[in-house]
Amino acid sequence: MEQPLTQRETRYFDRHLKLHGFGRNAQQRLKNARVLVVGAGGLGCPVLQYLATAGVGHIGIIDFDTVDFHNLHRQVLFSPDDVGKNKAETAVRRLSIQQPFSRFTAYPEALSTTNALTLVRAHDLVIDGTDNFATRYLVNDACVITGVPFVSGAIDGYTGQVSVFNYQGGPTYRCLYPEPPEACGSCAIDGVLNVLPGIVGTLMANEALKVLSGYGEILTGKLLLIDIGGNGYQLFSFSAIEENKQIQALQPQYVNVPAESGEAPPVPVVQPRDALLVDVREPWEYEECHDGTHVNIPLYELPDRVDEWVVPGRPVVFFCPSGKRSRIAVELAKQQGVTAYAEQLP
Repeated sequence: MEQPLTQRETRYFDRHLKLHGFGRNAQQRLKNARVLVVGAGGLGCPVLQYLATAGVGHIGIIDFDTVDFHNLHRQVLFSPDDVGKNKAETAVRRLSIQQPFSRFTAYPEALSTTNALTLVRAHDLVIDGTDNFATRYLVNDACVITGVPFVSGAIDGYTGQVSVFNYQGGPTYRCLYPEPPEACGSCAIDGVLNVLPGIVGTLMANEALKVLSGYGEILTGKLLLIDIGGNGYQLFSFSAIEENKQIQALQPQYVNVPAESGEAPPVPVVQPRDALLVDVREPWEYEECHDGTHVNIPLYELPDRVDEWVVPGRPVVFFCPSGKRSRIAVELAKQQGVTAYAEQLP
C-alpha cells in the first residue's frame, strides 16, 4: 500500500517539492521505487548517496568485494577504518545514518547467473556500477528477460560514458556493444582522477531519477561521452536491434575480465610445476605479509618490467588478495602471448 509523504519527509524534500516540473508526485514515485545498485565502488558510491538523499524508497546493494586502501581516494562512502570490510554492508551502514527515510538491503555476494534474475525482478530499476564486461552483459540479459530498465556507466583515466538501456522498448547494452572488445582500459593500470567517478556517478544517478520520477529527457538510445580533461561532452545515438531484445535465458558462463567490483573471485587453478609466481600487490602490501615464494611486481609496473616475467614457454600465475588485480594481469599477459592464471592469496 502506497504511503504518502510524511510531514518530516515533506520538510526534508522541500526543495524538490518546490521544483517546477518535479513536485510532490515525482517525490512520491521516488518513495515507492525499488532500485538495485550493482557494485559499490567508484561509481556506486556517488550513485548511492544521491539516490538515497533524493528519497528512493528502497535501495538494494550487491557487492562481494571488500574495501581496499587504494579505493579510498575515489570511493567516498568509505574511510580507512572500513578497509577489509564488505562494501555492500559498509555502504548500508553509512547510508542508513545519512538518510533516515530510505530502506537499504545489502547483498554481500557476487551477481551471478544463479541470483541475477531473482534480484533484478524484485526491483524497478538496476544501476550497473561495475567495471567489467562479464557483469555488464549479465545485468543486460537479466534486465531484458525481466523487462527492467538499467542505467550503465563506465570510466577510464579522464573519460567516462553514461547511457540507459532496455527502457520502454529501447536499445539494450548488446545493441551498443554486441561483443566485448579484446582489449580495454583499466583504472588499475591507467589510473583514474578521483573526481571522474563522482561526475559520471552523479550523471548516472540523474538518469535514474529521470526514469523513476518521470522528469527530463532520458538517455535511451543515446550514449553520453565525457572528457573531463578537455571539457568535452558528446552525445551519440544508436538504434535497437530487435534480436537483442529476444533473450530468453542467461548464458551459463560469463568470461572473467578485470573488475572494479561486483564480480565473483577466480576459481582456483592447478598451478603448472614450472610456473612463475608473481604477487601483483603494492610493495608495502607485500612487505606486510609474504612467504618468499612469489616475485613481487606491482600491477601497474608489469608493462614496464616484462623482461622479469615474460619467459618464452613459461606460464605465470598472478596473485592478489581478491583476484581482481590478478585478472587484469592475466589480460596483460595475453597481450604478450603468455599463458597466465589468476589466483587469490590464501
